[in-house]
Amino acid sequence: MPDLTLTFELLLFLVVIGGGAGVLAGLLGVGGGIVLVPAFFFTFQILGYDGPQVMQVCLATSLATIIVTSLRSVISHNRKGAVDWKILKGWGPGIVLGSIAGVLMVSSLRSVTLQMIFGVLALIVGAYMALGKSSWRIAEEMPSGIKTYFYSPVVGFLSALMGIGGGSFGVPLMNLHNVPIHRAVATAAGFGILIAGPSAVGFLFLNIEPGSRPPLTVGAVNIPAFLVVIAMTLLTTPLGVKLAHAMNPAPLKRAFGAFLILVALNMLRKAMFG
Repeated sequence: MPDLTLTFELLLFLVVIGGGAGVLAGLLGVGGGIVLVPAFFFTFQILGYDGPQVMQVCLATSLATIIVTSLRSVISHNRKGAVDWKILKGWGPGIVLGSIAGVLMVSSLRSVTLQMIFGVLALIVGAYMALGKSSWRIAEEMPSGIKTYFYSPVVGFLSALMGIGGGSFGVPLMNLHNVPIHRAVATAAGFGILIAGPSAVGFLFLNIEPGSRPPLTVGAVNIPAFLVVIAMTLLTTPLGVKLAHAMNPAPLKRAFGAFLILVALNMLRKAMFG
């Protein structure tokens, strides 16, 4: 068991990470999971939990927090009339099905494989955030008809694989289809609820071996980390939403994209070399 000093330091670390994740969820629409998953991973490693299923605990705990974070974000954005409910309703069923498929895949993979998946996908997200331009378009309107049945499960599936909400894939997808950035950020918060809800419930029934399971873990969800992060994100997500409607987040998004690339490379390094 870690001593009290280490426990206190880790608690402070989670407080800071949770606060930052909440601001990012509201401001950039990337969802706190893109920060929380690597933060949980390194935190649990410090505690001595580095078994073959530790990434499942990180993904599950991140998704559990995203339920609350995304709900708070949707409510805040909806007050400003920014949520596109037509997109949310049309894409909802496919996103849910994709997220369930993602949980089933995650449950069968080892931690090192999930680290590789997270690292590669985070590199893609980070590169888009750092280098992408808001003027980029591949169509003038969101996909409809049969295209919806392809795109929406992919968003849910990839997000569940990474333990993140819908912002990291949903916001770029909507922006590339001519949805204004503030509306895309607000609507993607709704994607987060659809992804994290069924995913977190599924993870509650996953058996985790002792070497990968920190204390007070139910299924694959670590309750202390969940509670600390939620307490902070409830406070800071509305601040991120307020900032999103008051400023141009583009410069910050590029800086965060560069930071995310470094995080992804470090995750890949840990997966390949230990």
